[in-house]
Amino acid sequence: MSQPGILDNGAFLRPEDGQILQFPIVIVGGSTAAYSAALGALEEGAQVCLVQPQKVLGGQFTAQALSAPDDAPLMAPKSFIPADRQDPNQIENPAEFCLSKAQTRFRDRQRQLQPVAGKIVQNPGGSWVSHFSVTPVVAAIALNEAIEPYLNQGQLTLIPFSEPIKVLIAEHPGEYRRVTGVTFQDLQNSRQFTVNGDIIIEATDLGDLLELGNIESRVGQEARSETGEAILPETPQPMCQQAFTVCAVVAQASPDRVIPIEAPPGYGVDPWLNPQEFPSTFWAKSNDQWDGREFDHPYGIFRYRRLLRSQEDSTVRTGDVTVMNWGTSYLGPNEPKGCGNDYLLGAVLTGVSREERQRQIQRGRDRTQAYLHFLQTKAAPELSPRGDLTWTADGIALEPYIREARRGVALTTIRHEDVAEKFFPGAARARSFEDSIGIGQYHYLDFHPNEAPGHVDLGKDGNRSLPFTIPLGALIPLRTDGLILSAKSIGTTHITNSAYRMHPIEWAIGEAGGHLAAFALKEGVEIRKVARDRALKRKFQGHLASYGIPIYWFNDVSHEDPDFEAIQVLAAAGIFSTENAKRLNFNPNRGVSRAVVAIALVNVLGLELLDPAHSTFKDVSPEHFAFSSIETLFAEGSIVGIGKQRFGPELNATREQLAIILSKAFPSDLDTIFTDTPRNRQTLQRRELSRVLYRVLKAKLGNP
Repeated sequence: MSQPGILDNGAFLRPEDGQILQFPIVIVGGSTAAYSAALGALEEGAQVCLVQPQKVLGGQFTAQALSAPDDAPLMAPKSFIPADRQDPNQIENPAEFCLSKAQTRFRDRQRQLQPVAGKIVQNPGGSWVSHFSVTPVVAAIALNEAIEPYLNQGQLTLIPFSEPIKVLIAEHPGEYRRVTGVTFQDLQNSRQFTVNGDIIIEATDLGDLLELGNIESRVGQEARSETGEAILPETPQPMCQQAFTVCAVVAQASPDRVIPIEAPPGYGVDPWLNPQEFPSTFWAKSNDQWDGREFDHPYGIFRYRRLLRSQEDSTVRTGDVTVMNWGTSYLGPNEPKGCGNDYLLGAVLTGVSREERQRQIQRGRDRTQAYLHFLQTKAAPELSPRGDLTWTADGIALEPYIREARRGVALTTIRHEDVAEKFFPGAARARSFEDSIGIGQYHYLDFHPNEAPGHVDLGKDGNRSLPFTIPLGALIPLRTDGLILSAKSIGTTHITNSAYRMHPIEWAIGEAGGHLAAFALKEGVEIRKVARDRALKRKFQGHLASYGIPIYWFNDVSHEDPDFEAIQVLAAAGIFSTENAKRLNFNPNRGVSRAVVAIALVNVLGLELLDPAHSTFKDVSPEHFAFSSIETLFAEGSIVGIGKQRFGPELNATREQLAIILSKAFPSDLDTIFTDTPRNRQTLQRRELSRVLYRVLKAKLGNP
């Protein structure tokens, strides 16, 4: 009999010893990104093989038991509505602007599966640090439901309980080396088997394929010369890695239902099992006043990541369930900081032997057991493990929650200077990569450093981050073909990984990677050509947007918007974007000035800008922001003024004016370009300009 949240045994393949399998797409790992990559590729109709270390799907949400993700503040409904939004009542679900359709469906389904007092609510678990939380079993059921149709159709092959032990590489003189397959070992029966693939996706939680294949990669904190990040020292610190946490799911139980949690061997003796550093009260200081919140306080440690509640309020009751994932906090007023079940001492999982890795993970597991024992015996006697929600006997997660992996050296390295707010003063966004394939946000670079010496201090002005994008180049190894980087092994740095590692972003990374693999196979091209060929890159971006995947940050253009694809691709490409860099708004229904139309037209047509010494129009001086674009289009014979040597740059453009301009460049395609857009004298809307220019772009690039 199968356990709730785990597929029946018939859903899995257990290869024989020495067996060799072949698939178009092979995904390796049990991460959240491994799941979303599989789902993305399957949606494209591709045949996929997913090989992972457990039977349960979903990584962070399930096997790691952290089903209370760290969401962006922009995903919180109460803080989402922009001040100048014309009709805030239209906003019902911020996820439509921040997450893909697939990830939004995942969240919506979890809400349905875990109602509160008979109602579907925004945050089923009612955690106060997470905007959304459910139990790992509910997350697993929702994930399984989305993927089961592909299993039933024979499109997906799932192989559990397996880890990679060898990466197969083909070497050809004068070409990049190519990953062709992976050899695995079954963790239960020691059988070895090989899965070959046209494209392999590295989606392990620790970047294992990079190490096994000797593929260009970095571990820990890099040197300044490696990444170009000015804040780094000249010497790399590979042992400076983020701590990991072995999470545990526990409940507030009645006295007769409490299951005792024994102290692990070495409790109170081994330095990583020191009960004197365990917090039970959440102490915080504000305005020179200390606030101590007991364990079950409405804003205390238990409700921090509460997963299950019976009533829609902040009160902690018997039967409520939480996941223990508590880091550092003060032990009392004017006392030093202690630490919960974050494992800091010796927390190095990459760049060490497999034996050392397992030793550290076991210590992390013991630390969690020690913390639970301390809480149950010293502060919260009603605390009891819920192993039925973690697929374990003791309520401790199947897998550790990993914050940092071995990272690939990719075509694009995402640096501190690309993400941190200090480098974009007054702006609403961090760097928007023109090859963006996804978006993400976490309000700061969230480090959980281990105790290795040498960690860089970002300072108060260096750790805040802005909404960012995921560049395609970060998923493509610098000199290795046949491999897509995913999860936490993409081209981030030790610094930027701390924002890109969050659940919603890891999902977005995996989802884009799965679509990329299927897209490259359909187009019959190498993965890196999609990044280097402008036409393929824009086609792929449009392809992602057509699946409801946002690639540029707007908070007023939902993935349900009929012009979503056009607006997203043009913005990412830098052709036509935001009105005001200080806001995330696009304002799709507003008019657009003649000056802005001129700039967008030059961008989409790829014209070489002219910079004459004198102005053609009296109201467009050489200092005007659109001067070169207007002069370029005038020289091309594409635009005229409004009379009396005036251009009227600030006047709203009309639909008719845009049609007249494009009729000269695309006379035979005008009807197609203006499909669904009238050519009358009404004011041209920003969404209409995007719609028309997107068709122009596709015509220019030869994309249907």
